[in-house]
Amino acid sequence: MQYTDDLIRALPKTDLHCHLDGSLRLETLIDLARQRKVQLPSETPEGLRELVFKEVYRDLPDYLHGFAYTCAVLTDEQALERVAFELGQDCLAEGVRYLEVRFAPQLHVRQGFSVADVLAAVTRGLERVRREHEATESVKSGMEPPFRFGLICCAMRMFTGGFGPWYRDLLSVLSHWPVKKVYGVASLSLVREVIDARDRLGLPVVGFDLAGAESGHPASDHIDAYRLALRNFLRRTVHAGEAYGPESIFQGITLLHADRIGHGTSLFSAEQVQSPVEDPQRYVRRLSEYIADRRVLIEVCVTSNLQTMPHLRRVEDHPLGRMIQERISVSLCTDNRLVSRTTISEEVRKVVDAFDLSPAELHRLTLHGFKRSFFPGSYKEKRTYVRQVIDYYDRVAREHGIPQVDRGDQH
Repeated sequence: MQYTDDLIRALPKTDLHCHLDGSLRLETLIDLARQRKVQLPSETPEGLRELVFKEVYRDLPDYLHGFAYTCAVLTDEQALERVAFELGQDCLAEGVRYLEVRFAPQLHVRQGFSVADVLAAVTRGLERVRREHEATESVKSGMEPPFRFGLICCAMRMFTGGFGPWYRDLLSVLSHWPVKKVYGVASLSLVREVIDARDRLGLPVVGFDLAGAESGHPASDHIDAYRLALRNFLRRTVHAGEAYGPESIFQGITLLHADRIGHGTSLFSAEQVQSPVEDPQRYVRRLSEYIADRRVLIEVCVTSNLQTMPHLRRVEDHPLGRMIQERISVSLCTDNRLVSRTTISEEVRKVVDAFDLSPAELHRLTLHGFKRSFFPGSYKEKRTYVRQVIDYYDRVAREHGIPQVDRGDQH
């Protein structure tokens, strides 16, 4: 089935795995750096694309290098609000109707500027996008679904153990950071603060995440934080299976009670199983079956994975194709719009071409993001919103000559 770029852009989409500090506009990064006297390797977009934000990276540390500069400028409410607003605008312009933006609040705090202040600034930026979109005639008339968003707060795996070499490099660039304070902040204290921001301040914190280097920083270090999140009905996702094997995914689900998994790229990689299991192939088969049966959504970031995993040479090599065949819940995400130089529309384009998706498969892939989202409202409100999205999706598909999807084929 051939899908036009106009159709892909027009379809309602989600981005459930989008890092705020990896998704700035280059022009904004340059402007903020100039205002805040942060030295960049270049002061032109072209120069930064050549030196920092590349098409291809050598390895994961090379990919992460750009965060030293983006985090260095996101240290006050004006910068955070601006970047959040622009991210919302960019997402809305390409058809994203639901966005979950994630970030590690501790990377942006300073004296007199707390975790709650960070969350409030990001909320203000995205709220402006929501209000502006809802003021349009197409939304007011009910022809188009409104823009909705939620915040996911990331704890960093290494904050309880020690800093890897790439993180020490990042800290050396951000020389103004209170290193001892940042090192001492653990995931448990973070989850307490974000629950308070949600419950006392009414901020749209919808989820808790664990990011950072998997190897050497197991999920078991953060069980208490995730138990507290669970007790307070804060939804949970975990970066897992990106830089470690299937056991990392297993730990995220069983130890941290993850509702979703970020990346999950090693799900089928029996050769990466390090536990003394009798049959690694059976282990990954049962793990994938469990994930499929429990509807644990995988937040797939194809371009990002291709840039950081040398064994993935083409989109066709990505395990997403097998995930779709095995009817695992998956949703396409950007990971970092700037660092990976991508958009959701570009991710969809690559995937439909590589795996020759049928209209039913594209329909499922798109709607999984809405259905498995950590929607910042009641269950009834979420159902109403998803119904709006489905109706809009069907109308756009008809207008572009896409065959009607058999509802009996949906799951």
